[in-house]
Amino acid sequence: QQLPRPSSHSSSPKPPSNCDRSPMSTPSSAEAARASRVGSLGSILRSHYSPVGGFGFGPDDLVRAICALGEATASVASIMREHVKTDKAGTTNSSGDDQLKLDIECDGAVFDAIRESGVYAVAASEETPTETDVSPSAGDGRFSVGFDPLDGSSIIDANFTVGGIYGVWPGTRLLGRTGREQVAAAISLYGPRTTLVVGLPEPTPRAFEVTLVNGGTEWELSRDDIRLKPSGKVFAPGNLRASNDNAKYAALINHWIEERYTLRYTGGMVPDVCHMFAKSKGVFSNVSSEKARAKLRLLYEVAPIGLVVECAGGETTHEAYDRSVLEERIDDLDKRLGVCFGSKEEVAIYKKFMFGEGS
Repeated sequence: QQLPRPSSHSSSPKPPSNCDRSPMSTPSSAEAARASRVGSLGSILRSHYSPVGGFGFGPDDLVRAICALGEATASVASIMREHVKTDKAGTTNSSGDDQLKLDIECDGAVFDAIRESGVYAVAASEETPTETDVSPSAGDGRFSVGFDPLDGSSIIDANFTVGGIYGVWPGTRLLGRTGREQVAAAISLYGPRTTLVVGLPEPTPRAFEVTLVNGGTEWELSRDDIRLKPSGKVFAPGNLRASNDNAKYAALINHWIEERYTLRYTGGMVPDVCHMFAKSKGVFSNVSSEKARAKLRLLYEVAPIGLVVECAGGETTHEAYDRSVLEERIDDLDKRLGVCFGSKEEVAIYKKFMFGEGS
């Protein structure tokens, strides 16, 4: 069965890709910038992290797949630089969420980048939540990708830092998979700098950060080995309103306050998690209640970030029971859940309060 292709990013005919946007706007300079970005990120991957192949794909295929996420990040960064007003598009996605014009534009830019790589078969996003054919030709492509092109669009009017989230699976489907099956995940961050944090589970779990430099034409390795310390008194309590009718969550938050933890919370999951990576410690939670339901999506947000956290030596758990989020099965593209991510001892404290363990 042929997978759908959204008309907003149709592959033929197609205008010049958003990946080629550049302040220096001639086609030759745009192509040179793209070649420089792909070359620099590919070199970092091959020389420092030695990606490995798997069933149906080789190491170079995985490098191309990650470089495509770098191109998507560079393209969205270019869009963000020109962003002035956050207007609603007057449409909703299939999950019922109002879409911003910026969300749709960034979504299209990511679809362009992954199509142009030639290594992806299927993609789904928070804005296009269907398994969509992105293969260069029927039956081709090595990977599938689930992504959120712009996480934090609700805080963008204040010019806060926002980000993007990407999970890469081998093969040609996303439904029925678990986060543990990912071969890579990445988190982009758009702030004073544009950065990309990449998690690779094989051959040895590693997480690292690259920064877009030289006028957006090159990736430079900025953190070569992101590691979360076992503990650290920094907390980011998402969905705080749930503490009103979730007594266990309220008790946990009071514990963090009484123990004089440092609050670092922006309202955006990407900057909050990336703050943990920058400080090498901390805990992020997003807990639900009867009146404040879970809203984080497993495919587009939780599984990819969970992989990066665990590749950095941290721990993850479902909000309601003791199991890594990477073991949760994607049986619905819109599946939602609450989570806790972070330093291992901090996640253990979460489990003690929320599950009654180790008291």
